Amino acid sequence: MNSLLTKHGLKSPLAWGLTLAFSSSILVGCNNQTSTNGTSNPSSSPTASGDGLKLGALLPVTGDLSSIGANMPEAVKLAVDEINACDGVNGQPVTLITEDSQTDPSAGGAAMTKLAEVDRVAGVVGAFASSVSGAAVGIAAQNKVMLISPGSTSPVFTDQAKNGEFNGYWARTAPPDTYQAQALAALAQKQGFKNVSTVVINNDYGVGFEQQFVNAFENSGGKILNKSQSVRYDPKAPTLDSEASAAFANQPDAVAAVLYAETGSILLQAAYKQGLSEGVTVLLTDGVYSEDFVKQVGKTQEGKFILEGALGTVPGADGEALQAFSTKWNEKTGKDVTAFVPHSWDATVLLMLAAEAAKANTGEAIQSKIREVANAPGTEVNDPCEAIALIRNGEDINYQGASGNVDIDDNGDVVGSYDVWTVKGDGKTEVIDKVSPGQ
Repeated sequence: MNSLLTKHGLKSPLAWGLTLAFSSSILVGCNNQTSTNGTSNPSSSPTASGDGLKLGALLPVTGDLSSIGANMPEAVKLAVDEINACDGVNGQPVTLITEDSQTDPSAGGAAMTKLAEVDRVAGVVGAFASSVSGAAVGIAAQNKVMLISPGSTSPVFTDQAKNGEFNGYWARTAPPDTYQAQALAALAQKQGFKNVSTVVINNDYGVGFEQQFVNAFENSGGKILNKSQSVRYDPKAPTLDSEASAAFANQPDAVAAVLYAETGSILLQAAYKQGLSEGVTVLLTDGVYSEDFVKQVGKTQEGKFILEGALGTVPGADGEALQAFSTKWNEKTGKDVTAFVPHSWDATVLLMLAAEAAKANTGEAIQSKIREVANAPGTEVNDPCEAIALIRNGEDINYQGASGNVDIDDNGDVVGSYDVWTVKGDGKTEVIDKVSPGQ
C-alpha cells in the first residue's frame, strides 16, 4: 500500500479457552524482549509494575479486516515505547496487553471482557470493526475502561453516545461515517455519476454508511437505483452471486460498495464472472483500502486487475505530527504508513496523556481528562514526550495528532478529511485527491 503521505458488525462471548487460544499479551516496559508465548508479537517485558498504567489493544490481527488491521498493534506498541522512553506515565512504565479481535464480535467481546475483568486495564485502543466495538463498548463502560477506537466509523455510536449509553467511556480518532458517506457522495457527484446502486455488508458499519450515503447522494441530485431493494450481504453466506447480480443490475454508472476485504472480494469476483461490472465504476471505502484486497478480487481473463480504475475514500491523516511520526514509523518498522496507523498512534497517546493529566492510572481518571488533553484551550503540542512533560509541569495542553487535530466532542467524535484513492493498472493503490464532507 502506498504511504498516506502520497500527495500529501452484540453477541455472547466465546468460551475462555477459545479466547485465550487466539489472543496474546504484550507487556511493554523500558526494555524490549522477544515474546515467549509463541506468537508473532514483537516484544514483551516483565518489568512493569502492577501499580502502573495498564492499557489494552483490541485489534484485528486475523479475520475479515486483518489486511488493514495488521499494522495497528505495532502503532500502539510504538506509542507506548515512546512514552516509556521518556519516563512512562505517573512515574512508572506503561504495560500493554494486546488481543486479537479476529474481526468477530463474539471473539472481540470475550477479549474485551478479559482485558477489563482479568487484566484490569484502564484503557483500550480498539476495536477496528464497528461490529466488534459494538460488542466491546458496553463491557468497557460497565467496567469503567476508556475505549478509544482508531477506526470504528459507524454513526450508531454517535447516537448511542447522545443517549448517554457509554457514560463518556467511548471516543474515536477516526471520524464517523456520517462524514465519510458524505465525502463518498461528493466524490460520486464530482465524477458526474447520476445513477448509482449500493451494496453493503449487513452490519452496523455497512448499513449505517449506506443510509448516510443515500441521503447525501440524493440531496446532491443523484438517484439510487436500488433504494427500494437494498442489497445487504451476509458475510457468512456460502455464495454472493445473487447479491452481486442485484447490486450491478440496471446499468448503474457506479456501485457504492461498503465491504470487508475477504467477503467483499468474493462479491466483486461474482459480479465480474457474471459480466456485470463492465463499464461500471466501483466506489469503495476504508474497509478495503489495501493492495491485498485488489489481489484478492483478482484479474480478468486478459490479465488486468478487475478493480483497475476503482475509486474510494479513506479517512486521511493530515495532522501536524504526521511527518515526524511517518519518519519514526519508517525507521522502526521499515514500512510505509498505512491506513489507520496514525489514528492508532493518536488513540494510544491520548490515553497516556489523560492518565498523566489526572495523576491516576484508572479508567475513571482517563475518562475525566481525555477531552481536556485533546481539545483547546491549552498549549498546542504534537510530540508525545513534550506533551507529557508539559503536563508534568502543570500546564494545560491541546494535543495535535498525526491523524489530525483529534478534537474530541461530547459524543466522542472527531471531524476529519478524506483521501481519494484509486487502483492503478499494476494493482497498487494511489491517493490522487482529497474530498471533504458536503463538498
